[in-house]
Amino acid sequence: MKLTEKAIAALSSRDTVLKLALALGFTEVWIDRLIRKNKENGTLTTAKALQIIREETGLSDQEILEEEVETKIA
Repeated sequence: MKLTEKAIAALSSRDTVLKLALALGFTEVWIDRLIRKNKENGTLTTAKALQIIREETGLSDQEILEEEVETKIA
């Protein structure tokens, strides 16, 4: 899972980024990098990060996370 575009847009607040940095033990710059990269099953999809994102943005889990789509090659 990774963050939706809606969640990424909602994380534009510096206060939210700072709260994530404090809660996760990272710097503000590193949180910005994590948001830009938005990797599958990354740090921003952990329970603690999701809790902060929910509290700060008011978004639901369905609005925050997009599920991985599997592609099968025949």
